Amino acid sequence: MSADTVAAVRTFSAKTRVLDGKAVLVTGGTGSFGRRFVRRVLAEYAPKKLIVLSRDELKQYEMQQELREAFPPEAMARMRFFLGDVRDQARLTLAFRGVDVVIHAAALKQVPAAEYNPSEFIHTNVMGAENVVWAALHNRVSRVVALSTDKACNPINLYGATKLASDKTFVAANNLAGDIGTRFCVVRYGNVAGSRGSVAPLFQRLVAQGAAELPITDPRMTRFWISLDQGVDFVLSSLELTRGGEVFVPKIGSMTMPDVARALAPGLPHKTVGIRPGEKLHEVMISGDDARMTTELEDRYVIEPEFVEYTRTPFSADVGRRVEDGFVYSSDTNREWLDAEGLAALLAGHG
Repeated sequence: MSADTVAAVRTFSAKTRVLDGKAVLVTGGTGSFGRRFVRRVLAEYAPKKLIVLSRDELKQYEMQQELREAFPPEAMARMRFFLGDVRDQARLTLAFRGVDVVIHAAALKQVPAAEYNPSEFIHTNVMGAENVVWAALHNRVSRVVALSTDKACNPINLYGATKLASDKTFVAANNLAGDIGTRFCVVRYGNVAGSRGSVAPLFQRLVAQGAAELPITDPRMTRFWISLDQGVDFVLSSLELTRGGEVFVPKIGSMTMPDVARALAPGLPHKTVGIRPGEKLHEVMISGDDARMTTELEDRYVIEPEFVEYTRTPFSADVGRRVEDGFVYSSDTNREWLDAEGLAALLAGHG
């Protein structure tokens, strides 16, 4: 495999069995990330309990059937399915009883939908984050990892703005923990290859249907790419690494949209259809202003918290180095680029 595809197969594995013996809850557990996370945890760890919290009873029923076909009864005995919405603080407080680790994956995510329905996104993404913090502190949860997005950095759309507010809420929550000791962190990464809403499955579906051309928003557009398995690994390794208040950003590969289309359908022509409302040409995961607080590790960047009123050693003090002033981690100036082989690896779930 060429050097250009190194990011496609990078691993972020936790070095310890970080979930063994723990009661683990994942919000939004019937989504793309939640489904992969649950399967990985059941296959590779021995949690005391693994709780899926989501608001769709049909998706929960379907997920239960799929898991029963894939895992033995002793693994399924650890599973719990809890109907609830992150908008409902009282319901979350009940759901978090006895929980050690929370993975917060619930969110509304579609950029155009956010532009048309801003209040819905604010209620779920912002107020929902506050509810998760409250329920975690009330129940003395040990660790909380919140999933973010590249769109939260220098946001230009409502979705990104709500996720930035969510990120700030989780970072600041560490200052509220006091003697409870709960530690909150955030993971921020780019487009997930193969997930619902990703452009790659759209292109694959159009090719299968015999499309004569593929729609490209803008030939200059670039995006960061990560696989579902990489995303799960990154969350688990960040859970292990966290000292409280970090935004963890993985080192992953970029690709132009025309290159994505060419990789999936060589020779098929492209039609430029224009950028959707609220979209950027290039995504940024670390801005120049964030660089002042950013530490580089071997496989990731760590945006360290600015306000620290709890015991915490900065990563820059022992295991990392501060990035240079003005550093920007953007999909168009990224040092690591994917080719067709790298994208295929991501879509296959490798990494």
